[in-house]
Amino acid sequence: MKVLVIGDIMGEPGRRAVERRLPKLVAQHNIDLVIANGENIAGGFGITPELAHELFEWGASVITTGNHAWDKREIMEYIRHEPRLLRPANYPDGVPGKGSIVVETAGGERLAVLHLMGRAFMPTLDCPFQAARRELAKLKQETAAIVVDMHAEATSEKMAMGYFLDGEVSAVVGTHTHVQTADEQMLPKGTAYLTDIGMTGPVHSVIGVKKELVIEKFLTGMPRRFEVASGPAVFCAALIELDGTLGKALSIQRLRIPD
Repeated sequence: MKVLVIGDIMGEPGRRAVERRLPKLVAQHNIDLVIANGENIAGGFGITPELAHELFEWGASVITTGNHAWDKREIMEYIRHEPRLLRPANYPDGVPGKGSIVVETAGGERLAVLHLMGRAFMPTLDCPFQAARRELAKLKQETAAIVVDMHAEATSEKMAMGYFLDGEVSAVVGTHTHVQTADEQMLPKGTAYLTDIGMTGPVHSVIGVKKELVIEKFLTGMPRRFEVASGPAVFCAALIELDGTLGKALSIQRLRIPD
């Protein structure tokens, strides 16, 4: 089974890159299933029902989010009824939506997607490590093939999650920092790992934001409303091949495709 995980899609440039690149990549690599992080797709902050629908139309089977999951008010009701749109599983009970899902490929293979959010330098949530244990106890009853999106700021927390789940899941890949890391690897017990997939969005920017606005904020220390940068985009993703029966990864490749 081949799974493509797309890094944080940033605003209109990111959407444009996905719409243009995704169909070709799916055909070129015979990809069975696509997971996309969409929490920045709506002008850099949040996701709307309309944009979630677009992502599904372009080929995403599951959309993950993160700390910007709730930035658009209209998503609250939508996420209650759309199980393919995930929020982190370590939100407290009663929060709309779910943190995991089991989906089927066209060939009938099952894959579980688990979405977690870190706590270091992030909003205070339940422990992602304990949440992972709880979710995996349920997911493993349905499939051994499991991909985890660990949405976190600290590289140490992402790495700790990778080793914590090594041998228990097929892959642990990180999102949130918008900067692709070069540490894709197979962990000792068969889990594929990448600290951060990177951003799918404007190249000439500071993590997707107009560079002038970010520089001004650093120079003055004053609040500044951020806007998504324009111009050419880059498509960042992780391509994971795994054994759907055993749940073990066979390989992981990071992709960084500029316009």
